[in-house]
Amino acid sequence: MLRGARTLHWPGCMAHLVWLLVLVGLLGVVGSLGLGLYHLARGTPEDSEKLLLALTVRITVSLLLFALLMLAWHFGLISPHPLQGAGTPR
Repeated sequence: MLRGARTLHWPGCMAHLVWLLVLVGLLGVVGSLGLGLYHLARGTPEDSEKLLLALTVRITVSLLLFALLMLAWHFGLISPHPLQGAGTPR
């Protein structure tokens, strides 16, 4: 391998990729919530199916986001930190 070449196996690159995926996931959740609210407010019979689809997408994206965070933590790409003023972690 070339010296200094960046690949997806470089820890810094993977951490940035995880944060980008988290950001995209959160935007997807917020967008789906907004779409669900829009279809809820309109209240026509056709909007009922669109509302159900929007909320299903929100739940699916939320579960995938949770799984991504757990995998990233398991592989050491992200790490928890103590709350402010909570002292040193054990």
